[in-house]
Amino acid sequence: MERRNFIKNVGLGVTATYLTGKSLGQSITNSKKTDMENIQTLEFPALPYAYDALEPYIDAKTMEIHYDRHHRTYFNNYVNAVKGTPLENLPLEKVFASVSTAGDAIRNNGGGFYNHIIFWKNLGKGSSGPSAELSSAINQAFGSIDKFRETFNNAGKTRFGSGWAWLYLTADKKLAVASTPNQDNPLMDLSPVKGTPLLTLDVWEHAYYLKYQNKRADYIDAFWNVVNWDEVNRRYKEAL
Repeated sequence: MERRNFIKNVGLGVTATYLTGKSLGQSITNSKKTDMENIQTLEFPALPYAYDALEPYIDAKTMEIHYDRHHRTYFNNYVNAVKGTPLENLPLEKVFASVSTAGDAIRNNGGGFYNHIIFWKNLGKGSSGPSAELSSAINQAFGSIDKFRETFNNAGKTRFGSGWAWLYLTADKKLAVASTPNQDNPLMDLSPVKGTPLLTLDVWEHAYYLKYQNKRADYIDAFWNVVNWDEVNRRYKEAL
């Protein structure tokens, strides 16, 4: 089990379950759930579902490689990058607030570590959809739910190279959609996209290539079948 006393929280109420010695890819139902805002020792977070839980939209092999190789590597590299620096014990949101001065290793790996936590929590099955409050805000910002989805899809489809699509809440409490390159996110001081992340989609090729090959648009369309709206609704209410 990997652990490091390097951070108090990653902010924004992100919650996660943690490795308990069970084999990866198994459904973890009895693991302790801890609000990252309240823990002193951060452990690499476990997926809140089995690798095959999002089939057929996201395949089990992609989930295994994406989580256990890519995400874990970002975590390990971030721990090593902040070790012995003034950033070692800072919440990630505070690291991101001045990440332009922190160097590429912290920017890229901290972003990769954080963005994937949001992404995993954004996924699931059986969610009922946007809350009445969020639906109203979406309609006000984009005209309709369908127009919002079209806008979000375009943000992911038109992101050149690797990156992320975001639904986020701006400082003036308005919904907006945009994309960021590489592992940047709306919390970073150097990002032109700034706000509180609510929903994100990973459009790096490793997130979809095994199943969808070069058909990023098909992957994005499939994504809507496994959006965990309960989590998005929670994040929106908290951000307000």
